[in-house]
Amino acid sequence: MEQIHVIGGGLAGLTAAITAAESGAHVTLHEGHRTLGGRARTADGPHRANEGPHALYRRGPHWTWLARRDLLGPVVSVPPLEGLRFRFRRAGAARRLPPAALLRLSRRASHTAPVDGTFLEWAAGQVGEEGARAAANFAAAALFHHDPGALSARFVQERYRRLTSLPPEARYPAGGWARLIERMAAHARGLGVAVETGARTDTRALGELARTGPVIVATSLDSARALLADPSLTWESGRSVLVDLALRTRRGDAFVVSDLDAPGWLERFSAQDPGLAPAGEQLLQGQFPIGPDARRADGAARAGELLDLGFPGWRERTTWRVEALADGRTGAVDRPGTTWRDRPSVVRGDGIFLAGDQVAAPGLLSEVSFTSGLEAAMLAVKAAGQRSGSGSGVDLKRT
Repeated sequence: MEQIHVIGGGLAGLTAAITAAESGAHVTLHEGHRTLGGRARTADGPHRANEGPHALYRRGPHWTWLARRDLLGPVVSVPPLEGLRFRFRRAGAARRLPPAALLRLSRRASHTAPVDGTFLEWAAGQVGEEGARAAANFAAAALFHHDPGALSARFVQERYRRLTSLPPEARYPAGGWARLIERMAAHARGLGVAVETGARTDTRALGELARTGPVIVATSLDSARALLADPSLTWESGRSVLVDLALRTRRGDAFVVSDLDAPGWLERFSAQDPGLAPAGEQLLQGQFPIGPDARRADGAARAGELLDLGFPGWRERTTWRVEALADGRTGAVDRPGTTWRDRPSVVRGDGIFLAGDQVAAPGLLSEVSFTSGLEAAMLAVKAAGQRSGSGSGVDLKRT
């Protein structure tokens, strides 16, 4: 079978490389950075903050795939008592209980929400306008978008339902996502995948690789657009200020503060995984979506407001803090009238396939990267088999 090249060593690229190698293909994975992981990296040092994904969802497609290959590793869930430390910001004050409208809306099936209408309009018809706005802001935790109510009702409700499921779907890789990436990388190498790091692939190099076999471009959509010189590779994403900080431990701190007045979410991740922070400290990570004309300082100011509500004296207790602006790097969002099927296709022609979190694949956040990586690999294996005159070689039982 011919060679298959994968450009990008994040979650999508590793999924694609493993899938293709399991079919018997000769696979080379090219990563421009010196380390693998893409946005699924975890910071080095005593404060192990995840740079991108945080949670795996038990009903998601990659849960079973990872478990079947013994790659899931230890995962942790939220201790039950931490649920009592959930706080909701409503009308500027911290509340212990969510509005009843949020609970009522969580029982509405996703298929009842229209694709071509906005979430705010649809939800207002279900639970009233005030409840709809609160639900839209709550859903921002799985959207990273400054105006969730303006997005497709079906798109938002699918994520809202999973975010509010009971018992919670979310599980967290112990030690951060870097541990999961390490297991995937070791498995890929064990299957014979050649991993090359530290050398970026440009358009010329891409052409040379494509002459030897199919190529899977598993990068951000912006990078793929430049690499493939294809201006059609665009799709809307969010714009969020990411705030990571460590505080000296204090009994009584909140576990989560969810902003129902505006999109925003702050979570104490060391509650479920104490090893993410040094002894005597706790690690918080938050995301605060901002509009296209807003400044990073605006999101940071909103972070301070939630910290005031859930973490008294946080300024004096802060031992470490990092801020970043994620612009177009938080996954695809679908406007009314569109679904995941309308995003850029996995198939780009001439033996080129696309994977990542903004392409035409279903799922929630990182699940889009996984699903597209899986599909791109199977299509690349089939294309390689056709070029060499052999069968596709895809082992469907393994996928």
